[in-house]
Amino acid sequence: MGVLKKFEQRLEGLVNGTFAKVFKSEVQPVEIAGALQRECDNNATIWNRDRTVVPNDFIVELSTPDFERLSPYSGQLGDELAGMVRDYAKQQRYTFMGPIKVHLEKADDLDTGLYRVRSRTLASSANQQSPERAPAGPAPAAPRGAQGGYGYPPAAAPPMPSAPPPGGRPGAAPIGARPPAGPAAGGRMRHWVEINGARHQISRPTLVLGRSTEADVRIDDPGVSRRHCEIRTGTPSTIQDLGSTNGIVVDGQHTTRATLRDGSRIVVGSTTIIYRQAEG
Repeated sequence: MGVLKKFEQRLEGLVNGTFAKVFKSEVQPVEIAGALQRECDNNATIWNRDRTVVPNDFIVELSTPDFERLSPYSGQLGDELAGMVRDYAKQQRYTFMGPIKVHLEKADDLDTGLYRVRSRTLASSANQQSPERAPAGPAPAAPRGAQGGYGYPPAAAPPMPSAPPPGGRPGAAPIGARPPAGPAAGGRMRHWVEINGARHQISRPTLVLGRSTEADVRIDDPGVSRRHCEIRTGTPSTIQDLGSTNGIVVDGQHTTRATLRDGSRIVVGSTTIIYRQAEG
């Protein structure tokens, strides 16, 4: 059984009871849990053959209405989300530099149903602990102004190697995706997007989507900029906002850049794009 499915089952009693009215908003706990998994994958750092470190301190930014609904239950929800991160890290053989904490914050620039995840790595005095042994106490606070960003390195961290060691685990695989096939596997990855029922093959390393006739895929939507965003295929594939007016939303998260997996939902303007990839 997958980590997200177990997380959903643990929350069933809460959602059907105490949280029944709280989660009527568009933001759902499993969506936040999936974003935390991606945050670990996207910011995993290989230190040596046996150790891949991921962030342990997460901030989930919510719109004002969603934050007001969830804030009374933030402690209980934060503990459940931290437990999900711990389970996922154990499954992926990730390690932490300190205890896992998930905080909720209000973001005035987000609309109802949208959220944003930030993370950093905070070292504790016993920074050699494994995920399943991470203490449940509060994470040590960073110096004022030293909030860090994605994958913020702890002050006590040893120097990291310039390249992954032979046999090391890749640290940024998309959620739910199999490890990319190497040259010896003989498989060829195909990439495409589905927009309003139409399928557009991605035959080049990059694909520009926008309202302009010069875009690789033209989207007739007044909420879409002339050159709105760009998909880059690779291992993993990514999407990058090109300075659009309304931005992009990937799997429910408003962002400027994100890793894509098979089935990722991209929203630009009022148009939904489904990203697909498969071997063959």
